[in-house]
Amino acid sequence: MNTAKTAFLMVVLTVLFVLIGSLVGGRGGMIAAFGLACVMNLFGYWFSDKVVLAMYRAQEVDEASAPDLYRIVRRLSERGGMPMPRVYVIPQAQPNAFATGRNPQHAAVAVTQGLLQVMNGQELEGVIAHELSHVRNRDILIGTIAATMAGAIMLLAQFARVAAIFGGGRDNDRDGSPIVVLFLAIFGAVAAALIQMAISRSREYEADASGAKLAENPMGLAHALATLQRTTERLPMDANPATSHMFIVSPFTRKGIVSLSSTHPPIEERIERLERMAHEG
Repeated sequence: MNTAKTAFLMVVLTVLFVLIGSLVGGRGGMIAAFGLACVMNLFGYWFSDKVVLAMYRAQEVDEASAPDLYRIVRRLSERGGMPMPRVYVIPQAQPNAFATGRNPQHAAVAVTQGLLQVMNGQELEGVIAHELSHVRNRDILIGTIAATMAGAIMLLAQFARVAAIFGGGRDNDRDGSPIVVLFLAIFGAVAAALIQMAISRSREYEADASGAKLAENPMGLAHALATLQRTTERLPMDANPATSHMFIVSPFTRKGIVSLSSTHPPIEERIERLERMAHEG
C-alpha cells in the first residue's frame, strides 16, 4: 500500500514538474532546472553518507567496542539477506538513529549514545530493523529522486519570480499574464514540497512495516517508538534541520499545525499500525 502511494506521489510530482515547467520556462527552462537539480542531488546521493556522518561526529564501532549493537546489526542483516553495513555511534544524548548510503553495499547505520542507554534488546532490534529496511527499500534513492523533482520545480519558481520582475515569465509564443504564471509557479513549489514530505512519510510507514517483519516482533519497534516519543520531547539534539528526515523520529519537537510540515508521520499513528500488525500476526 505504501509502495503504491509512493509511486503515485512520484508520478504526481513528475506531472507537476512538466506542467509548471511548460508554463514558466518552456522546454529550455525545464531542462536547465532539471539539470541543476540533478547535479545538486547526485552529489548528495553519492556523498551524503560521508557528509552526514561527519556532521554528527559519528564514530565507527566494531564487535569489540559495541558488541550488543554490532551483533544485532549483523543478525538482522543476515536475516534480511543484506551485506553487513558499517556501524556508527553518535555522541548525542537524545535517543535516535538513522541509516544512510546509496545502496546496501555502501550502507551505514548510526545510533546515538542515548539510544543505547534507554533501549532494551527488543526495542533496539526494532530500531535497527527499521533502519535496515530503509536501506533494503532503497529509500535513499527514492528520496533523492523526489528531492531532484521538487528542487527543479522550486528553481522554476525562482525563474518565474525573476521573469515577473522584468515583465517576462512565459514563452514568446504563449499568451498569459506574468502574474498568473508567477502564482502557478509558487503554488507548484508549495505543492512539490508537500508531496516530497508525503513521500517521506510514506517511506517511514513502509520501513516500520518491513522492519517489524524483519525483526519478527512488531511490538519491539512499537515500544521503541513510544520511548522515543517521550525522550525526544525532553532531550534536545544538536541537529541540522536539513537532515532531520533521516532519523527514525524527528529530532525536533513538532506539535499542532507545525507537525503538518514534518517529514515524519505522527508517532501515535505509527504505533497503532504496529499494534494492528502484532494483533493480526
